[in-house]
Amino acid sequence: MISFVHTADIHLGLQFKGYLSPEKAIERRAELWSTFQRIVEYTRDNRIDFLFIAGDLFEEQYFTLGDIKRVREILETAIDVNIVIIAGNHDFLDNKSLYGKVEWSKNVTIFNGAKIQKKVFEDLNTVIYGYSWDKISIKEGLSLEGFEIHDEDYKNILLIHGDIGSESNYLPLDIKALENLNMDYIALGHIHKPEKIRKNIAYSGSPEPLDFGETGPRGFMKGNISKEKKTVDFVPFSKREYKSEVIYIDETMGYLDILEKFKVIDEIERKKDFFRININGYRDKDINLKFLHRDLKNDFFHLEIIDKSIPDYDLETMEADYKDNIIGQFINTMKTKDIKEKRVKDALYYGLEALLKEKIDI
Repeated sequence: MISFVHTADIHLGLQFKGYLSPEKAIERRAELWSTFQRIVEYTRDNRIDFLFIAGDLFEEQYFTLGDIKRVREILETAIDVNIVIIAGNHDFLDNKSLYGKVEWSKNVTIFNGAKIQKKVFEDLNTVIYGYSWDKISIKEGLSLEGFEIHDEDYKNILLIHGDIGSESNYLPLDIKALENLNMDYIALGHIHKPEKIRKNIAYSGSPEPLDFGETGPRGFMKGNISKEKKTVDFVPFSKREYKSEVIYIDETMGYLDILEKFKVIDEIERKKDFFRININGYRDKDINLKFLHRDLKNDFFHLEIIDKSIPDYDLETMEADYKDNIIGQFINTMKTKDIKEKRVKDALYYGLEALLKEKIDI
C-alpha cells in the first residue's frame, strides 16, 4: 500500500490586489508560504510516501529566483517523501521557467514536457504520470493517442491540470477518456474547489482560499492505494476561510441592536476569517448604516458589508406629503394590492427608495 497527499493551486506569490489593504495582502502572501510549508511538514511527519502538486504552485509573473530557491529548501526538509510536480497555466514550464533555474533534491520529480511523461518507483511498485504546461493557454484537449499504462500490476497515478467537461482555454478534459485510462488515481489541478469527480479522480482545490469566490473549507486530498483497496479523503488545512453570511434586520431594531447581530458570529471565526455580510430586511428609515464598518472593523480580521435592507416608510404620511407627484401616485397604486404579501411590499419599498434617490420635485 502507498500513501499520498495531493495538493494544487497554491499560487505562491499571488498579490491579492484590489480588496485587501497592502498590509493584509503582505500577510496573506506570507500565509500561502506558511501553509505550503505546513503541507510539506505534514507529509514528512506522517511518513507519507508521495506528495503530488498538480500545477500552479506559484505565480510566474511575481516569482523570483530567491522564491524558487525557498521552494527548493522547503521540499528538501521532506527528503524521504517522493514529491512529484507538474506545471499549470500560472507556472507553465518553458525554457525560461524558474523550475529550470535550480538543482532539485533527489526526492523531487518535475515533469517538464508538453506530453504525458512517467516515472517508475520500483521500490513502491508505483508509476506516476504527469503532464506539464509549456504555455499560458491550451485550448485543445489532452492527446491520449498511443498512451498505455506501464504495468497493470503496478499502482498507476496521473497528475494533470485542466478543466473537466467544458470548452476551455485551460486544457479541457474528457471525463470518459480519463476513466478509460484505468488509473488507480488521477490528481487534478486548476479548479480551486475540492471535489471528488469519481472515487479515484479528484480536484484537491487550493489549500488556502484566494477570494470570496472560494467559500467553505480548503485543504488537500489524502489517500491510500493498494490493488485491493483505495481510499481518498479531503483534509481541511487552511489557516483561514472566506465566509458569506446574511443578517436579517427589521424596522423595530435600533443601531445598537444591529451591531449586536454582527457580534453573535463566533469571536474566534470573526478574528480569523474573511467575512462578507449581506444585510437584508427592513430598517428604521432614520438609521444610517454606513458607519457599521467603522464601528465593527476591529472585531473582524476582514469585513465587507453589503446593505440590501429597505427603509421602512410611513406610507400614510408619505402619500399625503407627495400626493401631487409620482411618489404619491405610486403609493396609491400599490395600496390597491395586498402589501402584506412580501413580494408586493418589497416592490413598494424598493420602488420608493429608487424614487426618493431621484430627488423627485414636490
